[in-house]
Amino acid sequence: MALGAACTTTRIDESRVESAAVGSGEKVVVLGRRHNSEYETEPEFVRCVGRGVASTGAAVVPELEFMNSFYPWFEPRTAPMSLKRFEALLQMPAFATRMRELNLRYIVWVDGRTETVDKAGSISCAVGPGGAGCIGFGTWDDESKYEASVWDLRLSQSIATISTESAGTSYMPAVIVPVPIIARVRAAACDGLSAQLKKLFSPA
Repeated sequence: MALGAACTTTRIDESRVESAAVGSGEKVVVLGRRHNSEYETEPEFVRCVGRGVASTGAAVVPELEFMNSFYPWFEPRTAPMSLKRFEALLQMPAFATRMRELNLRYIVWVDGRTETVDKAGSISCAVGPGGAGCIGFGTWDDESKYEASVWDLRLSQSIATISTESAGTSYMPAVIVPVPIIARVRAAACDGLSAQLKKLFSPA
């Protein structure tokens, strides 16, 4: 049996108002949105995007470290959903003091998820006197949709919005042993989003 590679397609859209310029000592944090009760942006995807931004030389604060340091202000029910809400938090002395100590310049909010949107086929497995085995063929379609909003805290402005959509079909042929051929949909979405953020944060 010849095994091929699963196919993935990716589309990127970007709207930019300003370019980013991380000064000496200034930091960036990449955070996943968790305000929707039905899902949360996957932490591993947020870490992947964070690594992309860090590859430009920008000082990126790990999401978990940031969340622990600013508990409970960035918990799902209390996180600022807008710059206006963020500015309101700055009126709280404890919050403002921690922000000054961290010297945070940019927040990159990442919202979205990857989900399976369709499945087809079937695989049957059985155990007999001669051993165990499987036969059949299955496919499933995965779709990733993510959006990154970049806040410049010094300007109190959202300077860029980048969205990415990736789709792909994975295969599972089975002749005795199932062999998955996985479409790297989420990885492709991270690569696309990270590439645009790298352009935004890379030194001129």
